[in-house]
Parts: sequence; C-alpha cells; structure tokens
Amino acid sequence: MSEYTQALQEQMATAISVEPGVLSYYAVADKSDPTHITILEVYADTAAYQAHILTPHFLKYKEAVQDMVKSLELVDLSVIGFAKKQDW
Repeated sequence: MSEYTQALQEQMATAISVEPGVLSYYAVADKSDPTHITILEVYADTAAYQAHILTPHFLKYKEAVQDMVKSLELVDLSVIGFAKKQDW
C-alpha cells in the first residue's frame, strides 16, 4: 500500500467512525493513470463538511500528503439518485 493510500485509508476510516456528519467516502483511481484519484465524500450538510476539515485526523492527512498531491479540484454536487446493495 502506498504512503498516500495508507494516509487516505486512515483518514477515511476515522472520519466515518467518529464524525456523525460524514455519511460515506469512496476513493477510486483511474485505471489508465493510478495517480489520478477521485474521492467522493458525502456529508449530512455543509456544517458537517466544515467541521470535518478542522478535525485532527483530517489535518494530519493533509499534512501527510501535502507533497504528494499535485492538484486538487473541489466540486460541490447535489445527489439526484442513490442505490446500493444492502450487504455490499
């Protein structure tokens, strides 16, 4: 597991377990360019996101990956549909 993946996994697991406003996290890598990573984060509301970015585990993650992340684009989205298997 790469340093980046390890830092990301730790941050995501902590956020999901300790922050009630963090509803889900998905991180995926482009198969043709594994260094291109997309992270889909779902929060209960804007306040939950604002609280999340101030947590010690998120700040630890940002510090750990600061020299690894070459660019970052934040996109604010609205859910228009959702489906998943219960046991997935």
